Amino acid sequence: MTLPLWRKVQRSSFTRIEPLCDFLELSPFLKEKLLTTPKFPLNLPYRLAEKIKKNSLEDPILRQFVPTQEETVRKEGFLFDPVQDERFRKTKKILHKYQGRALILVSSACAMHCRFCFRQNFPYEVEDGGFDEELAYLASDSTISEVILSGGDPLSLSDERLMALFQGIEKIPHIKRIRFHSRFPIGIPERIDDSFLQILQSVKQQVFFMIHCNHPKELDADVLASLQRLIRIQVPVLSQSVLLKGVNDDFEVLISLFETLINAGVIPYYLHEMDPVEGGAHFTAEETKGQELIRGLLKKLPGYSVPRLVREEPGMPSKTVRM
Repeated sequence: MTLPLWRKVQRSSFTRIEPLCDFLELSPFLKEKLLTTPKFPLNLPYRLAEKIKKNSLEDPILRQFVPTQEETVRKEGFLFDPVQDERFRKTKKILHKYQGRALILVSSACAMHCRFCFRQNFPYEVEDGGFDEELAYLASDSTISEVILSGGDPLSLSDERLMALFQGIEKIPHIKRIRFHSRFPIGIPERIDDSFLQILQSVKQQVFFMIHCNHPKELDADVLASLQRLIRIQVPVLSQSVLLKGVNDDFEVLISLFETLINAGVIPYYLHEMDPVEGGAHFTAEETKGQELIRGLLKKLPGYSVPRLVREEPGMPSKTVRM
C-alpha cells in the first residue's frame, strides 16, 4: 500500500533530543538545559525545526516544542489535569462540557507536541479504534447540534477512518455542524491534500476548521496555501492561540500573527490564557498582560482580526471572556 505524502513527511519528525541538538547546532552549555527524557515525549516536524534559529534556546518555535529543564519546576496551582477533562468524560472518547456541543477525542496522536499542552497527561482510549459508543451517545441527546473533533489531532486519522466517522455522524439528524480542532497544517500542511478535501466536500453538515497557531514564524507560504484550499471549498477557517511568555506576549508579534492570518482569510477567534498544566509555569504571562495586549490590538487592527481573550474555568457554561 502506497503511503500518502503527509504520512511520509510525518516520519521525518524529530522524536529524540540528540539528533535535534545536532541539527540545531546547540553548544554543550545549551544542550544541558534540555530534557533528554521528558515525561511528555518530543515530537517536532522537520518543517518547524528548520525554522528554529541555530544555537539558541530563545527561538519562539523551540520554546513551544522542545523540552527544557524549566519543565521540572513545580509550582502551586499548576495541575495534572488543569481543565478537569475527566469530570466531563461521558464515554471513552467523548467530553461534553457545553450546551449544544460535544467533543470527540478521535486520537491520542498529534503532528507535534506542544510543551504547554493541557491534555498531555490525559488517559486516552487507545485500544478501541471505533466510535460506536460515541455515535450512540450523540444520537441519544437531541440537544447536541455540533460535534468537535479533537484529540490529539483528528487529522492524524487516515482518510478512511475519518470518512467512516463522518458517515456515522451523518445518520444523526440533529447534528448540524462538525468542527475540526487541528495543529496539523502548521507542521505538516501536506495533510490538506486532494483526498481529504474531497471527503470534506461530501460531508452534508456545515464544517468549520479551527487551527492552533501562536507565532507568525509558524506561518509560511505552504501553510497558508493549505488553509486557503479549505476556504476555497467553503470551509470557514478560524484560529486560536495561547498567550505564552517568551513566545507571543508581545504587541508586535501578535499584530504580525493576526494580520498574516486575516490576510489569508483566516479569522482569529480566541486568544487563550494558558491552562495551568503541571510543568508549564514558565509559559505563564502576567495576569493583566492579555488584556493590555488586546486593548492595544483594538487600536491598531479592524475588529474582525482581534480575537477574544478567554480563560477556561472548569464547570462554567462557556469559556470565560476576559476581554
